[in-house]
Amino acid sequence: MKAAWTVGAALAATMMTAAMPAAQAGGGGKFTLTSPDIAAGKTIAATQVFNGFGCSGGNISPALSWSNAPAGTQSFALLVHDPDAPTGSGWWHWVVYNIPAGTSSLPAGAGDPQKKLLPAGAVQGRTDFGTSGYGGPCPPPGKPHRYYFRLYALKVAKLDVPADATAALIGFSVNAASLGKAELMGLYGR
Repeated sequence: MKAAWTVGAALAATMMTAAMPAAQAGGGGKFTLTSPDIAAGKTIAATQVFNGFGCSGGNISPALSWSNAPAGTQSFALLVHDPDAPTGSGWWHWVVYNIPAGTSSLPAGAGDPQKKLLPAGAVQGRTDFGTSGYGGPCPPPGKPHRYYFRLYALKVAKLDVPADATAALIGFSVNAASLGKAELMGLYGR
């Protein structure tokens, strides 16, 4: 009877751990992503808006910081996506991967490849603008779009993707290696 209880308790503990979000399994609290430049659920400022396609923003990537990454994190990836873009698959605005595990923030403007503000080893992938680096919001006129800044804690130090990989392929690889995700969503319309 005691052995059956021990096995049952061990099985219950295993099931509870598996049911926990990976971001909380490390015991360090909830994995969070914050920004002094973007308030959750609020309108994104002109500073971060794209400069082109009829928009005249600053196109400066926001400052971002995070805390409580899951145990076992070996790197991070940041994917910025607008699921409301009228493309059938949304629009990828910023793709950064191989961010070293010891990193806990990115400064404003880190999405500009010319400024070289990303930590050593981090790679900016190609966005739907056709280039690497940050491309801010610039939806067609109408209802505001949602812009999801998603930071993934990964169980690998580097993603094994080609240098010219699409954002979708990088996203697939990120999801396959994810230990947890922290998210911040801003809105923008015109």
